[in-house]
Amino acid sequence: MNRAQAWSILSEYTKNPALIRHALTVEAAMRYYARHYGQDEERWGVVGLLHDFDYERWPDPADHTKEGARILREAGCDEEIVLAMLSHVPWNTDQYPRDTPLRQALFAVDELCGFLHAAALVRPQRLEGMTASSIKKKMKQKAFAAAVSREDIVAGAELLGIPLEEHIDNCIRALLPIAKELGLEPQPEAAPE
Repeated sequence: MNRAQAWSILSEYTKNPALIRHALTVEAAMRYYARHYGQDEERWGVVGLLHDFDYERWPDPADHTKEGARILREAGCDEEIVLAMLSHVPWNTDQYPRDTPLRQALFAVDELCGFLHAAALVRPQRLEGMTASSIKKKMKQKAFAAAVSREDIVAGAELLGIPLEEHIDNCIRALLPIAKELGLEPQPEAAPE
């Protein structure tokens, strides 16, 4: 499956702009890690783009990813992509372990991308100048982006075998080129009153 096909599926099943932005952030981070590990950037990007495409219609844990897997298989999608999507949620890891670099990277970037997007929205410079140390401080604020699992962010870096700071910096670098598409361009300074 190529990006155009993946985008078509995402667009058919996902209408919520926030979920589409999340798919784009995870795609960018997956492409970054594919280059980092010398893997197929298109395939890894497709996994990032499609990882939650079924969530809007099937948010219940009993259905999320399973319905998506069914749809992708019916579309003739490569099984490696389907299995990666199935492995990124905690309720599937017994059956679909995070035992490949592709699956590990997807788990590692998913929650972190959501957190980085939320953190960028409250900064006038958005992603510009964002640092791992500022994100780690923000992670300690439990009320900020409360739905994002800090434990999964930390576990993701551990799964990749890299320091958390490096993982955060990698994902920030991955998102910077698509800042405009994400609505994360730096904001102009407020005019003095």
